Amino acid sequence: MRPRSGGRPRLGADFAKLWTANAFTNIADGVALAAAPLLIASLTDDPVLVAGAVFVQQLPWLLFSLISGAYVDRLDRRRLLVVVNLLRGLVIGGLAVAVWSGTATIAMIYVAFFLVGTASGAILPAIVDDAALPSANARLFALYFVANQFVAPPLGAALFAFAAALPFGVNAVAFVLAVPLLGALARITPSSVERRPLWTEIGEGLRWLWGHQVLRMLALSICLMNITMLASFAILVLYARERLGLGEVGYGLLLTATAAGGLLGTTIASRLRARFPDSVLLRAGLVVETLTHASLALADAPWQAIATLVMFGVHGLLWGVVSTTWRQRVVPDRLRGRVNSVYLLFSVGGAALGSLISGPLAAAFGVTAPFWCSAVVMTGMTVTAWRTLGRRLLTRPTR
Repeated sequence: MRPRSGGRPRLGADFAKLWTANAFTNIADGVALAAAPLLIASLTDDPVLVAGAVFVQQLPWLLFSLISGAYVDRLDRRRLLVVVNLLRGLVIGGLAVAVWSGTATIAMIYVAFFLVGTASGAILPAIVDDAALPSANARLFALYFVANQFVAPPLGAALFAFAAALPFGVNAVAFVLAVPLLGALARITPSSVERRPLWTEIGEGLRWLWGHQVLRMLALSICLMNITMLASFAILVLYARERLGLGEVGYGLLLTATAAGGLLGTTIASRLRARFPDSVLLRAGLVVETLTHASLALADAPWQAIATLVMFGVHGLLWGVVSTTWRQRVVPDRLRGRVNSVYLLFSVGGAALGSLISGPLAAAFGVTAPFWCSAVVMTGMTVTAWRTLGRRLLTRPTR
């Protein structure tokens, strides 16, 4: 990729296509973020079943992430994204028909959520110059917070209040609209064409990540962060209703508080990264994550929860940009799909485990119990990761 005349690298036409495709898929996911829990809650008030719907969306990563990562390093990543989005549109379209006809059941919803619970994150470094990765990641994270977290959730809640099937129809159409844009990307074939036994290649990715001290700690940190986050947020629809007294639209608006924080984060991320080393930002993120759970456990009014989630959104944007850019730069291209799949096994696997324990905790001890437990666990994680994330991330990594 050629730099601008002033030396600043351009993101390029392929990034514009990827960004636009991500806009559609983020709207789709954000609409479902609000509508899916509302659909489950309209069929049952059992916290275990409500949280279970979140778990089944993460379950594919527990089962298939390592295998899929090996194939990402073997195949054209563009075609994989096209196929994945077509399948997601088809499945969610079928769910929309079932909801519209009144035949949707909890079991059917679980199956649909399981089938759409897949993604790939190895494509960006193949189309963006190394020097432009922070800018590209910041723009994609900003898009995520605007479309997925800010615009789409209240839209999804409002559409659900109007007609329960409507948000899922919008969801399916958005996935399909992303397909031609992804198909127009240049062919993105991994540089390594060597073919070895699948489990040999998977083992190489596992050993590479586990042997890298910083990435190992980042993987363990994101695993615990997602366990605690989903242990709390998987029953957020019940927390909003029972603790804060919010209805369907109010719940959708509550979800946008994190997005508002993410948008604030995008305006200050570059300045913070220029002023502070990555170690300071990541350590601060661990502290904010811990305090978020304690604050939500104590909150008994919507404004308190909203203020907390805004700060959580700022932290989420900064953590995402710093850790993702650092990982993209340090992992060799030939291993990127496999190392990403191992990292995402920790990340999404942690989210799956968190959503699995959320319901029983809330059912046994009340809707604030998951938040208190998460605060305790994150205190331990912060103490454990403090030294490694300080000593090893004082400078930016290079290839």
